[in-house]
Amino acid sequence: MTTGREPGTFASGFGVSVCDADRPVIADDLASTIEAALAAAELPNPPPGIEIVPTRQREHGDWQTNTALILAKIVGSPPREVAARIVAALDAAPPRHVERIEIAGPGFINFFLAPTWLHDVLRAVVASGPNFGHGDAYAGMRINLEFVSANPTGPLHAGGGRWVAVGDAIANLLAAQAAEVHREYYLNDAGNQLDTFTASLMARYRGEDPPEDGYQGAYLVDMANEMRAELGGDVDDVTARTWGVQHAVAMLQDDLARIGVHFDTWFSEQSLHDRGDVADVLSTLRAAGHTFERDGAEWLASEALGDQRDRVLVRSNGTTTYLTNDLAYHRDKVRRGWGHLIDIWGADHHGYVGRMMAAVQCLGHGPEELEILIGQNCVLLRDGVEVKLSKRTGDIIELAEIIDEVGPDAAKLTFLLQSIDTRQKVDLAVVASTSMDNPVFYVQYAHARIHGIVRKAAERGIERLAVGSVDLTLLVHERELELARLLDALPGV
Repeated sequence: MTTGREPGTFASGFGVSVCDADRPVIADDLASTIEAALAAAELPNPPPGIEIVPTRQREHGDWQTNTALILAKIVGSPPREVAARIVAALDAAPPRHVERIEIAGPGFINFFLAPTWLHDVLRAVVASGPNFGHGDAYAGMRINLEFVSANPTGPLHAGGGRWVAVGDAIANLLAAQAAEVHREYYLNDAGNQLDTFTASLMARYRGEDPPEDGYQGAYLVDMANEMRAELGGDVDDVTARTWGVQHAVAMLQDDLARIGVHFDTWFSEQSLHDRGDVADVLSTLRAAGHTFERDGAEWLASEALGDQRDRVLVRSNGTTTYLTNDLAYHRDKVRRGWGHLIDIWGADHHGYVGRMMAAVQCLGHGPEELEILIGQNCVLLRDGVEVKLSKRTGDIIELAEIIDEVGPDAAKLTFLLQSIDTRQKVDLAVVASTSMDNPVFYVQYAHARIHGIVRKAAERGIERLAVGSVDLTLLVHERELELARLLDALPGV
């Protein structure tokens, strides 16, 4: 289950250093020119190599190097004096695209570039086609990404749409960097939640109200009617449970397909019990000396591995806890050959992270091999008023309703507009609006506008030329250049 990287380089936020292959061509050109200038000025190369980075502020130029500051201690001269020697050598052999070079602050060298370097960027973008921005930073990595994993007790609610969008986007990003990504949905089809769901479905089937602590959603009435139409009037609890789970999964798959998300595996929690995987993982932990008994229950000695306290594995009534089942599930992922595991969980699971990380170590895996991303929940509003979501109380807005109202692309983009570290508020009235107050509409309008320009050009008989035949020197407006700068940054991002 090793990643082949140092611990932390792949964790939380994907803080991986940009490899040389992802660095813009202009940065490599400037670095080569600086290296030649150092030789001409009889200065050594800096030990860590020549660093070229975009400037933080446009008034300081386009690119910047700290080479003079690094060399100052080595050659025993003030940084600005070293910078002056480098600039003098650069002036003797000016780098391509550079309009002027300035020394700033304690000895930074700033490069002000002509727009022609961004014209080269545009040519490279067009030449790359649909693969522009793709790379090989994660080549050879086999990643299992589990997300959404709502209980199969009804349709997916709109708040869960955030994890649908985020999980799918992360999978796409990792795949664009050459990782083999496996999208997985974990079905919690064992335990009390399914017992409650079955009791609620059977009550509706008999024409009764669900139990007080059961699922009150109106969708159960429709499910019960469909079950009666398919199976007749003599359905028992076991049959209802099986039928209900299958029907709920089919609803989930339909909703996800509408928003363009497809899972490679729908994994059944019940299968872990049926195959003996849960019992087997308990035997492994016992043999390794990680368990002990107390108060009639069996515990995992997880506090010694960084957890806040020890955790129950088997309750005094003989049933296993979620932690035990999850351990069996994660071990199964590893046994299927996935080298790096990523789970995306909601904020209500924050307290579960420590025990899970400690538990996988008990199975012999390093903490860097499992990555858990915690995201804040999504609050839905209608005209500024919060809408409570609960499959049990029946006050539910389904993801399908959001898709019906605004479309799949708008729904996805809305959920991706904020970092998952922040609690998101989505006002359905705003998302559905056709005004510039709605970021989704702004993007849609820009897309439509571009197509309108292309259509008008075709109507007027204006030929669309290959980029190599176009005079790109006309692109000098700052907004045009800023867009090109963003395109240039994308591969590194």
